[in-house]
Amino acid sequence: MPALCNLEFPARWVDSDQFEMALQRSSGPHQPDVREVVFKFPIGCKVMVDAAVRLLSLANQLNHTFRRVRLEFDEGEAGVMGYFNRMGFFDCLAEDIEVTPDRPFYSSASLFRGTSDSLVEIASINPADRIAVQNVPGRLADALVNACSRRKDIKALEKAAFTVFAELISNILDHSSTRLDGFAVLQLYKRKKRKTGSLKVSVSDSGIGILDTLRPALNTTDPALAKLTDTELLVEVIRQGISRHGKTRGQGLKGSAKQALKYHAQLDVRLPQSRIVLIPSRTGYEPHKAYSYGDLPLIWGTHISFEFDLT
Repeated sequence: MPALCNLEFPARWVDSDQFEMALQRSSGPHQPDVREVVFKFPIGCKVMVDAAVRLLSLANQLNHTFRRVRLEFDEGEAGVMGYFNRMGFFDCLAEDIEVTPDRPFYSSASLFRGTSDSLVEIASINPADRIAVQNVPGRLADALVNACSRRKDIKALEKAAFTVFAELISNILDHSSTRLDGFAVLQLYKRKKRKTGSLKVSVSDSGIGILDTLRPALNTTDPALAKLTDTELLVEVIRQGISRHGKTRGQGLKGSAKQALKYHAQLDVRLPQSRIVLIPSRTGYEPHKAYSYGDLPLIWGTHISFEFDLT
């Protein structure tokens, strides 16, 4: 009988931390003996964008490997399913994937796209169609400007955000080596009582993984770097702009991090079987101020999330 993998989310806010905890409680959906995967969303479950795009990529990966995939929403469209519809999740979800009770009859994202001052709907990033995604960084930056128009530093924030979006999306186009679409999304989370907030921008792809493409080249060009841990190597990628094509081609993540640091942005990088969370300091991102997690259940690709502090 085919193995079943259940991945159950808690009845609370689910960010990338909670997503990883639910994934670890499961048997691992990419395990060779797994033939059916069920994602369960109970009443009260709310999913943040960093977890949503990772979930979206994972579900499409599993469908691509001919597994049966089902998403079960206990609250139907009255709960997190309605938010997924608004952010364009179902527009990007593989058609073969089952949804319970039923897929939304219409797309809220298509109907209301561009009208929110806090959400930029999920944008698909197809490496084979660069022209179609050229305007995505601009749309993301424009939405941020509309949401934070009263800030005195809005021009600088717009520049920083555009750079981050453009470089992260460019990284998917240039380095992911995948036949599946990548995704980008933005959400502004406001704290009304404190008059503060945070901005999450997340990109996700189903490719090889940024460090897995880099290490083979470093074995030849710089063996010392190749021997570093994932955390140490990622920090050096950010500091030096390292690329498998040479340093002149490795400025993407470095440029993104430089701009993000201006707003004390936490950087969360999920690799195929490891995860690194970098906490900003006055001198940048440093290995000794990072949280590193290894031997995680497999998810193809590289999944990057910046969380800007908008205090």
